[in-house]
Amino acid sequence: MDSFKQMNQAMEYIESGLLTKIDFSKAAEIAGCSEYHFRRIFSFLAGMPPGEYVRLRKLSCAAEILRDSDVKVSDLSSQLGYESVDAFTKAFQSFHGLPPSKARNAEATVKIFTPITFQIQMKGGTKMNYKIVQKEAFHIIGFRKRITLQFNGINTQVKSVYEKLTPEIVSKLKSLCDSEPVGIINVSANFEDRILEGSELDQYIGVAVSKLPDQVNQFDKLDILPYTWAVFSVCGKFPDALQETWARIYSEWLPESGYELCDGPEILWNEGPDMIKEDYKSEIWIPVLKN
Repeated sequence: MDSFKQMNQAMEYIESGLLTKIDFSKAAEIAGCSEYHFRRIFSFLAGMPPGEYVRLRKLSCAAEILRDSDVKVSDLSSQLGYESVDAFTKAFQSFHGLPPSKARNAEATVKIFTPITFQIQMKGGTKMNYKIVQKEAFHIIGFRKRITLQFNGINTQVKSVYEKLTPEIVSKLKSLCDSEPVGIINVSANFEDRILEGSELDQYIGVAVSKLPDQVNQFDKLDILPYTWAVFSVCGKFPDALQETWARIYSEWLPESGYELCDGPEILWNEGPDMIKEDYKSEIWIPVLKN
């Protein structure tokens, strides 16, 4: 498949540049996508950001270089992009469990971090239900809280926000909603780092409106630009089905869809408060660009 072939060509570029400065925008160009999309897809498929992958590969290669050559530690640390010998020594010690000076010993035990290649893992032929939606600019009105990113389980950090959604507030918000997705929604925006669990983001709970109504100063507001949205329907046990769909979006749909992610908010619509239903329904909205 071309997308995985291009990702692996980008990995070959990264591997060839471990002893030089790696340009991730160049890697993204080889992969045929934007740098933002490359970084996020890489992080999901590899389980780590590309910068961390490069760091681990450099430290792995450093031990091999020290064993196979008489290069000075100071020269190697500079070649690998470290600002000082002390910084390199500290990183090397943390990774291998011994300082660079002892890695030349043939009996020394060092660690290896092997290169990554991407491939499609064939699974059961389950379908994904999605649609592409073009939307003009709109707004979110509701309540906002700065929270930390959590990939698994139910995030309890927004409990205080939900407590503000009294029946009267919910009724008022729904009466103002005139734009899809219809109803109370969750919007994740202003990410500190989309791919680092524990990083911060703004979580909004509210409704979508085409124009900001008058006299809603008690609500927080978020302006959303015109985007193309990929909308995925989810049905199953919450939050397991939701998190499985997120995983499939990254590992299956995005590499082969002809679309890439763009830097915008993410929207989650849930059908209601009864989340213990076995066939609980949700929608995931992600902003995308055509490749």
